[in-house]
Amino acid sequence: MSVPSVKLSNGHSIPIIGIGTWKSPTGQVEQAVKDAIDAGYRHIDCAFAYLNETEVGNAIAAKIADGTIKREDIFITSKLWNIFHDPKLVRSAVEKSLKFLKLDYLDLYLIHWPMGYAYLNNGETLFPKNEKEEWIFSEVDYVDTWKAMEELVEAGLVKSIGLSNFNSKQIERVLAVAKIKPVMNQVECHPYLTQKKLIEFCRSKGIAVTAYSPLGSNDRPWAKPDDPQLMDDPRIVALAEKYQKTPAQILIRYQIQRRVVVIPKSVTKSRIISNFDVFGFELSSEDIASIDSIDCNGRLCHLNWVSHHPHYPFGTDVEF
Repeated sequence: MSVPSVKLSNGHSIPIIGIGTWKSPTGQVEQAVKDAIDAGYRHIDCAFAYLNETEVGNAIAAKIADGTIKREDIFITSKLWNIFHDPKLVRSAVEKSLKFLKLDYLDLYLIHWPMGYAYLNNGETLFPKNEKEEWIFSEVDYVDTWKAMEELVEAGLVKSIGLSNFNSKQIERVLAVAKIKPVMNQVECHPYLTQKKLIEFCRSKGIAVTAYSPLGSNDRPWAKPDDPQLMDDPRIVALAEKYQKTPAQILIRYQIQRRVVVIPKSVTKSRIISNFDVFGFELSSEDIASIDSIDCNGRLCHLNWVSHHPHYPFGTDVEF
């Protein structure tokens, strides 16, 4: 079956559902991506910092080799990690991801975070800290990083470029210098954090939105035992019972009906298949409004430990 897609401002299209790979362990992610492609997914969301792009690349290569897909059938996203914000490092960073993924080009390349980190040990240290365990930041401004991202499009290494975890003010700063405008902002998005204002803002600028952690990211490394579990929320469970679907299917369908690209992650074959089975039903407008009302600004991927970075996107002075 053909996957519905969202048209990007530059004319390209992105499948509205993809398989996420954040926290997908090595040893499991290769099979998970193969299972996703077999199930019908044609969009794979990757990042250098996930440290599993080699396995993702193996899976893509295997599925091209066995005739399941051609390269042009799939949409591959990767992201520029924080240590590579210096414009001189951007091209080598994308080339690393391309090598791992065994690809000649990416469909979409995002600046993973607006916050730059120091480049140490020839790029081997992804989370640089000093001997006092204090973070070491880069002074590079992401607007200069953006100009180097544009050169990747001109070189044919990527088809589209965008942002991730950028707030509205930061997006405005990028737009003010952009020759090639960002087509995407990938952000945390789920019923506890609906991102309504940010989505409206992005759309007003011709920028599509991708929802990461749409199921609540229960396996995030810093989760506490008493943190709320989105898929166990009685309001979501009640809707799942009403529609005779899983809570995950309700959460994914919610984003699809908002025309938000959604990238649920799983390495379990049955869940990968189930998460894709979201096109045979529709949530009522009343139920969409009910899910909207759950919003409590409940950000799960807050990165509080780097909140002192000058480009931290979620400060108290940030409206959206």
